[in-house]
Amino acid sequence: MAESLLVDANLSKEEKYKALLPQIEALTTGETDLIANISNLVAALRQGMGYFWVGVYFNKEGQLVLGPFQGPVACTRIPYHKGVCGACYTQQKTMLVPDVEAFPGHIACSSDSKSEIVLPAIKDGEVKLVLDVDSDKLNDFDEVDQQYLEQLMKLVESWY
Repeated sequence: MAESLLVDANLSKEEKYKALLPQIEALTTGETDLIANISNLVAALRQGMGYFWVGVYFNKEGQLVLGPFQGPVACTRIPYHKGVCGACYTQQKTMLVPDVEAFPGHIACSSDSKSEIVLPAIKDGEVKLVLDVDSDKLNDFDEVDQQYLEQLMKLVESWY
């Protein structure tokens, strides 16, 4: 069965999230496969919000390992102590970075990435994965993104 998203490009950022999040929940409801759900989630975020890059890194093998993503090719493995994703993992909190070049230890998987937001999915006190969203514009993420993406991460946490 083909699925489609309905998100009007003329809506405000908040209105787009309000339209998109219930659709992501509907896409994933009843599906028990984590990879299938994550794949649809990242595709829906990229399509619905127009992000430059969206993907996840799973906590496995003592590091963060690339999972499903949409956008240009990406770093495959990230040490826990490196970059924005590593900071999100070690601090177990959302990292909102207006200028990635100013972030200490930033890993430049793509020189086109200018700003970033990374959010953890935590279950039983352990970060299971981080959702990494990049923009090719400086200062592209704000409290609205954080609020709605953190809501989305609650859904992701329920898949574990």
